[in-house]
Amino acid sequence: MVDAEKGAGPSNAGPKMNQYEERNIFLEQDVGFCGGILIAISILMCIVFFPLAPFFIIKVVAQYEKAVILRLGCIRKGGAAGPGLFFFLPCVDEIHVVDMRTVSFDVPPQEILTKDSVTVTVDAVVYFRIQDAVSSVCNVDNVKTATRLLAQTTLRNMLGTKSLSEILSEREEISNSMQQTLDVATDPWGVLVERVEVKDVRLPQNLQRAMAAEAEAHRDAKAKVIAAEGELNASKALKEAADVIAESPSALQLRYLQTLSAIAAERNSTILFPMPIDMMKAFAEK
Repeated sequence: MVDAEKGAGPSNAGPKMNQYEERNIFLEQDVGFCGGILIAISILMCIVFFPLAPFFIIKVVAQYEKAVILRLGCIRKGGAAGPGLFFFLPCVDEIHVVDMRTVSFDVPPQEILTKDSVTVTVDAVVYFRIQDAVSSVCNVDNVKTATRLLAQTTLRNMLGTKSLSEILSEREEISNSMQQTLDVATDPWGVLVERVEVKDVRLPQNLQRAMAAEAEAHRDAKAKVIAAEGELNASKALKEAADVIAESPSALQLRYLQTLSAIAAERNSTILFPMPIDMMKAFAEK
């Protein structure tokens, strides 16, 4: 039992490689004897042509850039160089300058068939930056083109599982989900996707007209309901007023006088004077 524990001990206690070492484990490769001879010849040429050599062996990298140097096809020890001034060997070193700033690009409009069989045209914008220059050079041919094509495919695949109402109302959730998917997919390339935004969702003209007609019909129906409710409330108020006036005959006379006062205030030349129905009954009896 003790031997088994001792045998298992070294495997568990061994040092673990971090993410950078796992990606760039090939940095420690030796160039070999022939490679050493070529490097020596390159150094000798720099010494021989010293007056002119500094113009060809000095490289300046800006603050926002990193330089990946391939010496005889292998990444030079130390990983990406820069920013600043450094030397390289002609005919032996190959330099790839990588921009580390945030880059944005527009995803071209994509015609997508939604979950409820509606064709929409959607475009987006993606913001990303390179966080590992060595991986962006060694693991992918053209990191910007690959990221752009992957963004187009991800946009089509993700919106194809959504209905039209979900696309129109859940833009923020779709953008966050797309950003996470792209970030995971481009991580082996040394790319960090910072933000994804769905810019515009364009509908076909016939669908726009149908939705506009539906919205207009809904507003008309709502307006008719509101007008009917107003008439109902007004009829109830008139009924209550009529009941109050019927209880007191003098209230009707006051209402007549109030109406005459309102008509006179408008400076009309003709005034209609209502005659009480009781007076007409008296003449009818005679």
